[in-house]
Amino acid sequence: MTADENEIPQDLTRAIEFHGHLCPGLVTGYLAAKVGLERLEADRAEDEELIAIVENDTCAVDAVQVLTGCTFGKGNLFFHDHGKMVFTFAVRPSGRAVRVSRKHKPVSSTEQAPEGSQEQRRRQIRHLLQQPDELFSVREEIIALPETARIRQSVVCRRCGEMVMATRTRSVEGLSLCIPCAESGQKKG
Repeated sequence: MTADENEIPQDLTRAIEFHGHLCPGLVTGYLAAKVGLERLEADRAEDEELIAIVENDTCAVDAVQVLTGCTFGKGNLFFHDHGKMVFTFAVRPSGRAVRVSRKHKPVSSTEQAPEGSQEQRRRQIRHLLQQPDELFSVREEIIALPETARIRQSVVCRRCGEMVMATRTRSVEGLSLCIPCAESGQKKG
């Protein structure tokens, strides 16, 4: 399979449309999500029956959202800022999970092109799509699942006047403030 548009799978096309362009990071997330869903024998989440824990904030996460249906808004996408190309997918209520981590592989001479060039990106994408089984280490495990999403009460920050979840306020000099106001100590507006 190449990175030519006429050979791109439909589910990857949906990820490209969501993300805005085709790039190696998006393809990495796409392939990681495919591996996770396949290993768990899971379908795209309609609600919170599937969760995704991502350890990076790269293009890859957009593909994970599209393929798995895990989003911040639904409360089944969790971000751990570890800077790693690692994705954990789990099913409720069992906690059965699969941890998918990108292997380190030196760039081959066939992938080399001037750094940042369109040709380099095409070669990287082609390589990723041709050898998905070699890209990841996969480990099945049971994890303690994060709490399901809860709707929290909103209150008004006494300094800036913006709505904030009550659980995210800080008390400063007897005032209930949002985190930015509490940390800045300055009056806004």
